Amino acid sequence: MKHDALSSGKRKAVNLSLDTGVVAAAREAGINLSQICEAALRDAAKAERDRKWAEDNRERIEAWNDWTEKNGLPLAKYRLF
Repeated sequence: MKHDALSSGKRKAVNLSLDTGVVAAAREAGINLSQICEAALRDAAKAERDRKWAEDNRERIEAWNDWTEKNGLPLAKYRLF
């Protein structure tokens, strides 16, 4: 089972303003608004967290890539493929 770092396991009631047509179509289709909103927010939060991590670590990644280009992969002589 995969752990979701964003999930607390707790629920909090919140108010959202959604387009009435979208809400009507979702209800007609039997879509659970809470689950869909939560999934969309989770995906957006994860994407932003990943983007920020890449931005914060860009210099380190570039330095590692430069080192690898100059020196090759560490332990490459032990690779079997």
